[in-house]
Amino acid sequence: MYHSANEPVTFSRDCPAVLIPAGEHVTLPQGSTGFMTQALGGSFTIYIEGNLFRIAGRDGDAIGKAPLTAPDVPDDATEADIESAIWQQLRTCYDPEIPINIVELGLVYECKLERAPSGNRVAKVKMTLTAPGCGMGEILTQDVREKIELIATVERADVELVFDPPWDQSMMSEEARLEAGLL
Repeated sequence: MYHSANEPVTFSRDCPAVLIPAGEHVTLPQGSTGFMTQALGGSFTIYIEGNLFRIAGRDGDAIGKAPLTAPDVPDDATEADIESAIWQQLRTCYDPEIPINIVELGLVYECKLERAPSGNRVAKVKMTLTAPGCGMGEILTQDVREKIELIATVERADVELVFDPPWDQSMMSEEARLEAGLL
C-alpha cells in the first residue's frame, strides 16, 4: 500500500535503517519520530528531519507494522509453483524512491531455478538498477534475496547486478509508465 499522506511514526526501539539514496547503514534510536512516505512490499520509507530512510520489513515492528511472512506454496510444489511464487515475491520489491515494483520497472532481466545438491532449489536472478551508481543497489539485491529465500524449498537466491543492457524507461511495463506519468 502506498501512503500518499504522510503517516506519523515513532520508533519503539533502536532500528537499523538505510539512508536513501546513499545506501549508508545507520541506526535510528528509540523515540525517533518521522513520517512514513511509502509502505510497499513490506519495507517502509520514512522521512525524518529532511532525510529518507528505508526500514526493512523484518523491522516493521519498530514502527508498529507487521513483519514479512512467507508466501504459501503447496507441500508438493512444482517448479512452476515455485517460479510463480518467486515472481510474486519479486513484485513485492520496490525502489525506495519510486512506488513501482522492480518487475514492472523492468529491472529483472532473468530468473532461473536450479537444484542444489540438497534437493532444494536455488533461484538465480539477474537484475539491474535504474542508474548504475545508485547507492541502493546492495539494499535492493538484499531485499530480493531475502524475499525469495522466504519461499519453502528455496535454499538460496543468487542475485546478480548486471548493467548490460543498460536500463532505460522503455523497459518499464505500460502500467508502470502510466503510473509514473510517462504516458
